[in-house]
This record gives sequence, C-alpha cells and structure tokens, in this order.
Amino acid sequence: MYVQHLVKHHATHLVLASGQPVTFRFPSGDRHSNSVVDHGDIAQLVQEAGPREAMSALMRTGRAEFPYRTEDGTEVSVSVEAVNAGNWTVTVSAAPMPRAQAAPAVAAQAIARPAPASAAAAPSPVAAPVAAPAAAPVQERPRPAPEVRLAPGEPAINRYLRLMVQLGASDLHLSADERPMVRLHGEMQPMEDGSTRLDDAALRALLLPIATSKAASEFAASNDADFAHMIPEVARFRANYFVDRKGMGAVFRQIPFAILSPETLGIPKQVLDLCWLSKGLVLVTGPTGSGKSTTLATLVDYVNSNRQDHIITIEDPIEFVHNNKKCLVNQREIGTHTSGFKSALRAALREDPDIVLVGEMRDLETIAIAIETAETGHLVFGTLHTTTAPSTVDRIIDQFPADRQEQIRAMLSESLKGVISQVLCKKKGGGRVAAYEVLIANTAVANLIREGKTFQLVSVMQTGKTQGMQTMNEHLLEHVKNGLVDSREAYVKSNDKTGMKDMFSKNNIKLDLSEAK
Repeated sequence: MYVQHLVKHHATHLVLASGQPVTFRFPSGDRHSNSVVDHGDIAQLVQEAGPREAMSALMRTGRAEFPYRTEDGTEVSVSVEAVNAGNWTVTVSAAPMPRAQAAPAVAAQAIARPAPASAAAAPSPVAAPVAAPAAAPVQERPRPAPEVRLAPGEPAINRYLRLMVQLGASDLHLSADERPMVRLHGEMQPMEDGSTRLDDAALRALLLPIATSKAASEFAASNDADFAHMIPEVARFRANYFVDRKGMGAVFRQIPFAILSPETLGIPKQVLDLCWLSKGLVLVTGPTGSGKSTTLATLVDYVNSNRQDHIITIEDPIEFVHNNKKCLVNQREIGTHTSGFKSALRAALREDPDIVLVGEMRDLETIAIAIETAETGHLVFGTLHTTTAPSTVDRIIDQFPADRQEQIRAMLSESLKGVISQVLCKKKGGGRVAAYEVLIANTAVANLIREGKTFQLVSVMQTGKTQGMQTMNEHLLEHVKNGLVDSREAYVKSNDKTGMKDMFSKNNIKLDLSEAK
C-alpha cells in the first residue's frame, strides 16, 4: 500500500523507522502519516522480503541494500539499516537500483541508541521479492561487527539477545565450547559478531544471573529449566537451560512484543470466525517451532480486540503479553502463579471466564478438563504437538483408557469446533511462511469422530472448501503455485508425500527427488 502511494504521488522516498511515523519524501519536503511502525513489523518485513544475500550482509554489517519489484511490476530500491536491537530504518526509493549495485551492499558499523516505544503496526510496504539481477563481483572490505551497547547494570547475556533481535533471528543457541549460533529463516548460522567459543564456566557466568529463583532451583536439581526473560522495548524471550556432554547450554526463543495481525500470518477467515464462538474447543497443532504460539496469540488478540469478555490464559511460561483492550485478560504462568495446567484449568472454572487458553494439553487429565470446560459453555483454545487434523483427534482419544474412549468420542464430537495444523516453510529469497491444514467441525465431522472413522476426515476436508477447510498438501501446493515456496520445500514439509507428488504431477510442477531427503 505504501509503495503504491510512493509511486502514485511521485514521492522520491518512503522511510519506515522503528517507533516513528511513516514518512514520504518529496522535493518540496517531507510528509508524515498518522500511524507509527513498530520494530516487530519492520523486522518481519526484512526477514520475509529480503534476499538471502542481503540478510547475510545485514547480519555481518548491520546494513544491506537490495531491489524489489511491486505486484504491478514497478521496480524500487530498498536500503535497511539495523541501528540496534530495537531500531531499524528501511528506506524505499522510487528509483530502481542500478544493476551494478544489485548485490547487497556492505555497510558501516551500527551504532546503538534507545528505540522509542511504538504505538501501532503498519501494513507491509512492499510486495514479494524478486531475485536480484546479476551483478559484477563486489570486493568487500573487512568491517567491524555491529555494535550492541548495554545500559549500566544490564546483564551481559542481553548483548547476544539484542543482537539476535537486530539480525531478525528466531532463536539463539549457546553451547559449551562452541560459538554462539542463531536460527535465521529456519537455518542454523554462526552469529557473526566476533564472538569466541564459550566454555562451561563462561556460559554459567553469562546465563545464571538472569535465571529466576525457581528456574535456578530447578536447574540445580535436574540440569533443566524453563523461564521467560524480557528486555524492555526490545522483546521477551523463552529461555531453556540444559546440560550436555560439554557443559551448560541454553536456547532463547524470541517472542516479539508486537502481536502479528491475521492478515500478516495469512490466517484464513474461517479460522477467525471460530473466535466468535460462545463455546467449544479450538486446537492449534504442529511440531515444535511451527508458530503455534504466534497463531494462538493472534487469535487471542483478535478476541481481545472484538469481544467484551473475560480471557484466562494458562502458559508455561507466559510468552506474548496481552494488555486489556475490550476484554479483561488474566495470564497465569505454570510454576509461578499456579502449580500445573490441570489445577489452573480447574480453578479457571470458578473464575468466571468466557475464553480459556491452555498453552499445552500435555496429559489425560488436562485434556479431559479442557473438553469438559468446552462442553459447559466456554470457548477453549489449546495446543497439541500433532501434525494433522486426523492425528489430533486420534491423539486425544488414545490418551484415554479403552473403556472411556467411546464416551470421549461422543464428547469430542460435540465440543470440537476446529483444528488448525501448521508448519513453517522457507520462502524463496528468504523468510518463512506458514502453511495451514484447517478442519472445521460440521455434522459430517462430528459423525466420523463419534464413529471412530477419523481416517475419512481427509476426504471431508477435501470436499469442504466452501466451508473454509483445506488439507496441508492443498495449501502447500498453493504456496508453490504462487511462487512463495519451491517444490522441494513443500515436499519436505508435507506429511503425505505420495499425495504431494501426485499433485505436482497433475499441475506440471517439477520436483527433483534426489534433493528431497
């Protein structure tokens, strides 16, 4: 949308800066919008749209340049400067980048300065990226790594976490006798910050000061601990501490303050319609790292923005923070505010909720209480580590003893309203995009669950497109046709690879099976 305005009104530049109004530059002067752009949206834009070479340059130097082509074919130039962990600037120029400069540019060292607080998210200003034109080799001169300065008294680990956010990485990995690594666009890469290998003693000195008292006790007792850590105005992080054969290690998952919009995530409208239910069970499933927490946070935020209800979340640990909008939101953390999921879920029934979010349905009793809660007039959101809608139904039923399964099938057939299974796929040119399998409960679905014929649910999804249903393979094929994902990536992420190959064949899509291990 912004790029369209840039071209339509003959502006020379569009500037998006973290926490600042959107700026259009004209020969006569600058014009500012009424909305500001937060760092989370800018970082996601760069992750999803920037070519891989540009992201590598951004990681090394704190700056990159690359060309874009809008949906109508207009070419623009983009420059990104990662000033610090919470302050990026993206400049879009109406003039296309000369071919000799199409490769990502090497830039000077970033300078840290505080990022202003953001107020509202802005839409994506550019369309999908295109491959950079061929360019003459550029001789890169050695540059210092991006600098991250800490405030007085700030823990040393925050240097790595701030840099992780600056690079747009999803996870930071610290292992004894290894260099720090990050997960960028789903791939593990060394953190190019000049860091040396950290031994066990160095890691303990780095990590233990930020552990909560409960996490420190758990780690001392079992060599494992989970907790949440926050850097104000930067991000929250889900931390896991562990010990392996070399010594202490840790993984930090970035949880942005900004909750992404349904449009940004590509959540189907029929899934959003589930947020208007007064009761029932809605499950978001997928493997670890598939974006379940992000999707759930978006659904809860949608309810928070559109309904006037009481929302209770039960999480381990609290990840996305929900401030009250139209709803009253109470967030409870396992181990800090309550002893466990099942006790918190039982207590929630006495706390006058309308919507309950169960961060993870881990055991039989938690699942049973969640189903009962959904049956008694509450809307329950939950997660499971299953990969398809049919396997989700089977997993729930198989949790129960054989003599209770018929009863659970009957209860689930009435309470289950939808299953959203998802995976994250690598996008062409960098970034990631979610693919969704959607099962919307109707009479046919309820009957199949009640009769134990879950294997037929795939056929219901294939024929239920008018109701918003789709299989994972159908959405993966759509991504391939739209040029977002290559066929190899779609094949790797498919749970039904034979069916995926058949769909490629029918649509004349090539797949090199020698590369798809």
